[in-house]
Amino acid sequence: MSTAVKMDEDAKSKLEELQAEIRLKTGKKVTQQEVLSTLIQSAVDSRAEFVDSFRDGTTALNETELEEFNQGTIASGVETSEDDIDDVLYG
Repeated sequence: MSTAVKMDEDAKSKLEELQAEIRLKTGKKVTQQEVLSTLIQSAVDSRAEFVDSFRDGTTALNETELEEFNQGTIASGVETSEDDIDDVLYG
């Protein structure tokens, strides 16, 4: 089953460029559908990175960055309740 996908002229142009480059570098003629299918599979294989590419601003910290952040934290030994925090923030 085939379904039409709408895309703007810039995306269409880039798809055609990829298609041409594949043919030029591999000698294999591929359809735009094959190119899109391969791109989708590539995105699925690296799903987390692909999803993160749509985030605004910075992405979540990696393990090393989390460890560095946590090294700078200390425990004061005093338990703080949500009510205590609300009192400080909102008076």
